[in-house]
Amino acid sequence: MADDILIVTEAELRSVLHFDRAINDLVEKAFAALANKDVIMPPIMSMDIPNANAEVDVKTAYIPGLGGFAIKVSPGFFDNPKIGLPSLNGLMMLLSAKTGLVQAVFLDNGYLTDLRTAAAGGVAARFLAPKKVSIAGVVGTGVQARLQIAAAFEERKFEKVLVWGRHPGHAQQCANDIENQIGVPAEVAQNVETLVAQAQLVVTTTPARAHLIKADWLHPNLHITAMGSDQEGKGELDPQIAAHADLFVCDRVSQCEKLGELRSAIKAGAWLVGRTPTELGDIVVNRSAGRETEEQITVCDLTGTGAQDTAIANHAYEMARKNNFGTLFKANS
Repeated sequence: MADDILIVTEAELRSVLHFDRAINDLVEKAFAALANKDVIMPPIMSMDIPNANAEVDVKTAYIPGLGGFAIKVSPGFFDNPKIGLPSLNGLMMLLSAKTGLVQAVFLDNGYLTDLRTAAAGGVAARFLAPKKVSIAGVVGTGVQARLQIAAAFEERKFEKVLVWGRHPGHAQQCANDIENQIGVPAEVAQNVETLVAQAQLVVTTTPARAHLIKADWLHPNLHITAMGSDQEGKGELDPQIAAHADLFVCDRVSQCEKLGELRSAIKAGAWLVGRTPTELGDIVVNRSAGRETEEQITVCDLTGTGAQDTAIANHAYEMARKNNFGTLFKANS
């Protein structure tokens, strides 16, 4: 019925929706849609709540051809672990692109966001990482550290993973989980400099506000995906990295100018006035070149887009209907 709303829980989503290369493909299509300029995607609504050490983001986008558009609310309350609660949660709503009626509410606690965020890193690896990656490195030890490596492994079958985190015990557990998940050796790096020196693909996944990777550490045959900076004030990369990279790519330039590593580079004067970064979607549709030689140094600045949310929400809705899970709620009953 037109007024039926499908309510889907995190547990139900996890039972049928798992990360695989198809999720990378799904998000690649979202980037292609962004490049073709048909997508309607307003700026992120972002709110800091300093008294609670918290932030809340709201993202949305309309993609022509998809049945619905998502509105995603993503809170991060970073003191929650002190009281036994997760720091990240949230939900997604899927509304009909024809009528505006709510089709589904995903009480996913950020699970769909985790999948689509990892897949963006997978797409970045697909188009920007060297063809031969022997060692991949990840900075950070949370959910995204594990998922980003899994997404990148779908694109480049590296032979070893290095993990660095502020807490050695967390780093070791993350390395163990990665090794069990993708089946290649994973170990803790002594420091970030060592990790970068040995790796050909590096992913940073932290909420850091102090730079973790220095420009002096860059070397030929290196790709970095930085996905932790999604709020003003955050930044994982030395701003001079933008100036030293052969190719600097954004998921959405207008967002990265305000929230991402590009913002830090502009503020530091490391980005030439008038220079426009390449967007990942333009590389996907062959409008711009990606990596052209193995020796290049490439960087991808990911802030997360509403288009990714709409793509994963439509996919989750199709999976729910196909597999008959979720609970129908009569909105007018």
